[in-house]
Amino acid sequence: MLNSDELRLFLAVMREGNMLAAARRVGVDHSTVARRLTNMEATLGARLFDRSPRGVTPTPAAFALVSHAERIESELLAAMSSVAGRDREVEGTVRLATPEAFASHLIAPRVAELRERHPRLTLELASESKAASLSRREAEIAVMLKPPPKGRFVTRKLADYRLGLYASKAYLAREGVPTGRGDLSRHVFVSYIEELAGFAEMIALDQLLPGAAIVFRASSSAAQHAAVAAGMGLGVLHVFAAAEDERLVQLFPESMPESMEVWRSYWLVMHADLQRLPRVRAAADFLEEVTRGMRERL
Repeated sequence: MLNSDELRLFLAVMREGNMLAAARRVGVDHSTVARRLTNMEATLGARLFDRSPRGVTPTPAAFALVSHAERIESELLAAMSSVAGRDREVEGTVRLATPEAFASHLIAPRVAELRERHPRLTLELASESKAASLSRREAEIAVMLKPPPKGRFVTRKLADYRLGLYASKAYLAREGVPTGRGDLSRHVFVSYIEELAGFAEMIALDQLLPGAAIVFRASSSAAQHAAVAAGMGLGVLHVFAAAEDERLVQLFPESMPESMEVWRSYWLVMHADLQRLPRVRAAADFLEEVTRGMRERL
């Protein structure tokens, strides 16, 4: 019969993609991982990984086993947290994967509130343009721009937010203020590197002005914000971030007939097997509380 230590090593290999990284992750040596995987395969009567000098490749048997192993892992974590929670405060580490602007402007400035509420809880904030894989446990919670299409996830809408067209005061003084949508063809723009954007929804400029002349691209929303503020060109920025920057002017806001604002949504996503863990619940509650209090600015 398989035991929990073997399943933990198996999941580490699946998530890391090779035995050496998996050994480092769980704190054992490479030979221990190899030996226990061999024992697992003997117990199951099936090969889990094809070995080669380049690493390991999961077999169909491994993919069949992984969902069961993850459920067992989650139940063990939930059991440990349930028992520990009877005598201790919420504690542990939660990794939160979010879009960069959400992390920098909404969560990081308020993380001290979470620390005050739960002193034993550590929040790891992974702000990236790509979508984190909750199924591979790259994060316990993710904030996404759209719900995941499939998987054992719990998804809740956090809030809608706006993107607007901005320019720096220095750029407008130099190049002139556009008076209408047709006037924008003589201006240059800042945008995302398309292949590095985790969600198509991030590239709002394509929706507003297809074929715009782009002179600077970045995978980072903060870098785009800085470039627009420095006078590089016009850019579609988060209203909740750009409105705080006195160097910037919003062009064609929602109040104008030719509005250039775009609405998007933030979604809270958790793996169904982790949602009951006290540390995960505490972090999720905090996210919902922060966005609820910020909705008028978004």
